[in-house]
Amino acid sequence: MAHLVESMAYVGETPWHGLGNQLTEQQPLSVWAEQAGMNWQIVESPVHFIAAGHGHLGELLEYPDSKVLYRSDTQAPLSVVGNRYQVVQPAEILEFYRDLTEISGFELETAGVLKGGRKLWALARTGQSGVLKGNDRTNAYVLLATACDGSMATTAQFTSIRVVCNNTLAVALQGAGASATCVKVRHNTAFDGERVKRELGISVSSWSQFMDQLKELSNRKVRIKEAEQYFRDVFTDPASANPDNNQKSMARALELFDGHGRGSDLASSRGTAYGLLNAVTEFVDHERRARNTDYRLDSAWFGQGASVKQKALDLAMELTA
Repeated sequence: MAHLVESMAYVGETPWHGLGNQLTEQQPLSVWAEQAGMNWQIVESPVHFIAAGHGHLGELLEYPDSKVLYRSDTQAPLSVVGNRYQVVQPAEILEFYRDLTEISGFELETAGVLKGGRKLWALARTGQSGVLKGNDRTNAYVLLATACDGSMATTAQFTSIRVVCNNTLAVALQGAGASATCVKVRHNTAFDGERVKRELGISVSSWSQFMDQLKELSNRKVRIKEAEQYFRDVFTDPASANPDNNQKSMARALELFDGHGRGSDLASSRGTAYGLLNAVTEFVDHERRARNTDYRLDSAWFGQGASVKQKALDLAMELTA
């Protein structure tokens, strides 16, 4: 089956999804654009149609309320959108990180193209990190992603990656006064990277608050009955006609929690609410059924997998209340 990933690049160790062209560190954005398959533009064209009954071949007419988006390099069509739609170019995704990498010490780690160009992203490590008991380290990243097929707004968000298992989790803060960890720009608005960075804050405070949450989870001991109920709540969809259709997911997550997951034996995770959360993130990122690795990547960052992980974080935090 053809991959959803058109192309991508990374530095350092092979990423958790195992895809891409490896680069040496400190490469200029021009190299990233070429190796990540982002050195092309999204071009706009009016929508035309052929009206039958006007001459031998019909009459070519324009539909004024929509436009076609296509790739400048291959002329492959990407989507049909309304005329108010504001395009975010592949170069803008990488340019977002220029001052962050050249001045603020960020390091691009992966960037790429999904679905033939309909979805684009780049991920940079901020240099921030946190360690829980048992030397359980988690690193901070900023992810910027967009789509030109109507599937998502342009989104900048803090993301965490747990080193021992490469599990990914969007940074989401709870409570009054929580710092912004995600900024979304709808496509009827022009994308302003500098404004997005100001709204996001790109600051130490958001990461510190998130690590405080993880510490709370690591200090909350759970009994096996609580673990079973937690996974039941995470993987059960109340709206489903068959609420028991995720039994295998629940059972596997429980196994990962109970000593079979990567890092499940660390003091931070063994028998704790943090261990519950890590069992879900490992299952979604590495084991959840998907057509291929590309679909898993898309789901884990942008789709249903990301929603499951967010639900897992919310339910885990409820255990600490």
